[in-house]
Amino acid sequence: MTDTAGNRSGFRIRESFSGRTAFILVAIGSAVGLGNIWRFPYVTYENGGGAFLIPYLIALLTAGLPILLFDYAMGYKFRGSPPLAFKRMHPSAEAVGWFQVGICFLIAIYYAAIVAWAAMYTWFSLTQAWGEDAEGFFFAEFLQYDGGGAEGAGISVDFVAQVGWPLIVVWVLLLAALATGVRKGLTAISLIGMPVLFLMFAVLVGYSLTLEGATTGLNALFTPDWGALTDATVWIQAYGQIFFSLSVGFGIMITYASYLRRKSNATGSGLVVGFANSSFEVLAAIGVFSALGFLAVAAGTAVDEVASSGLGLAFVAFPTIISEAPASALLGVLFFGSLTLAGITSLISILEVVVSAVKDKTGWSRPVSVAAAGLPAALISVVLIGGVSGVTILDVVDAFSNNVGIVLGAFASVVLATWVYRKLDVLRAALNAYGSLTLGPVWKTLIGVVLPLVLGVLLVLDIRDKILEGYGGFDTWVLATFGWGSLALMIVVSVGLSLMPWSESSAMHMEDPDRDEAGKETV
Repeated sequence: MTDTAGNRSGFRIRESFSGRTAFILVAIGSAVGLGNIWRFPYVTYENGGGAFLIPYLIALLTAGLPILLFDYAMGYKFRGSPPLAFKRMHPSAEAVGWFQVGICFLIAIYYAAIVAWAAMYTWFSLTQAWGEDAEGFFFAEFLQYDGGGAEGAGISVDFVAQVGWPLIVVWVLLLAALATGVRKGLTAISLIGMPVLFLMFAVLVGYSLTLEGATTGLNALFTPDWGALTDATVWIQAYGQIFFSLSVGFGIMITYASYLRRKSNATGSGLVVGFANSSFEVLAAIGVFSALGFLAVAAGTAVDEVASSGLGLAFVAFPTIISEAPASALLGVLFFGSLTLAGITSLISILEVVVSAVKDKTGWSRPVSVAAAGLPAALISVVLIGGVSGVTILDVVDAFSNNVGIVLGAFASVVLATWVYRKLDVLRAALNAYGSLTLGPVWKTLIGVVLPLVLGVLLVLDIRDKILEGYGGFDTWVLATFGWGSLALMIVVSVGLSLMPWSESSAMHMEDPDRDEAGKETV
């Protein structure tokens, strides 16, 4: 079988992982991120406690694992980053791939800042630099946040040194790691980082369980509210949590699966990644609510008065816990060190999607592609998020890129593959060829019927809420610029890039998706 250029000359082998273990660790590193630690515990607590685990498990089996395997199939079969994979599926689908790349670009811009904050707080933990007012220290002293974007306040990009310089360091290390390649960069970091992360977090959870009040926190978390199972909102939250926690729908797993060797057990790997991610979430919930229980008992309040998620949990509630707890420096280093490691492994996977897409389209070397993709992202990140209004921009971009952008990209991909281009049988056959789990009609039904319904509901509800209620109390112009505007820009850029011709030295012409690492035909 000839390559897409019509000849075999200049045939080039795609980068690949050294083996299945490397792929699994990298994929888990991508899936296990900040959301596992600071989002899942609170979502569980707010949606029925222990009873929430039932819709959560059902969502994992009926939506999370199916779309994870769908992403694997796209990358594994068509051997490319999202734009290349979608174009090989059908020439008119390339723009969907570029939209997913654009969402990764947006997320990387602010995600790097959170990693930098977590790294700084690892250092702050040694002396409890936040003092007795963790909230005031975080927003006023550390971030120097000016409240821009709310109640008529303007947006400022005045540089904040203690935020901007650590952010620059994160970007330098990130780009250096990506430039070294799939095996030396991505794999090496995960082979070291993931075992360290799990060890640190296991110690953190074990320590949290010894704190006075840990039982109070766990009772608040896991005491089941069976009545919640009749609430449709709880089920929507379960599907939303599974979807966002697995790093699916925005190109990461497509890109990583494209680096799998031929004759790989992709379905077996998917099961390992999916259940490992959910196991870490439950472990995180135990650790977080044990610590929140300690804080509630120490303050003489109920758990619901100290429970929170997101930035409030990480940079306000936990510093307060650390200040009150015995061996406080150890607890702080374990918690913020875990956040930093989880953030780094996820951030690398997010930007790798952009790098891989640029490299595939242009045929440039990896270092040049990293510079072309990473330097603009780094510059925008430092200017916008490293300024005094950085929290506003971060919050808005996060809300729109995650809750609207990712869901929209995933919805478009499953609908096109199922109902427009009719490629589910092709994708299923690719996974079944060497997979330990055989996919059949049930998987096709979940991808073609259940997932479009779930994703469609999530998308419509979130867009409706943002249109009718706004978001976060921010001015309309802020939402229009950094929220709706950023998504609209990604759509325009995606269509434009899809109309550009592929370079003669690009992966489209120089890599044959039907040949293995030895250059032998596989189809």
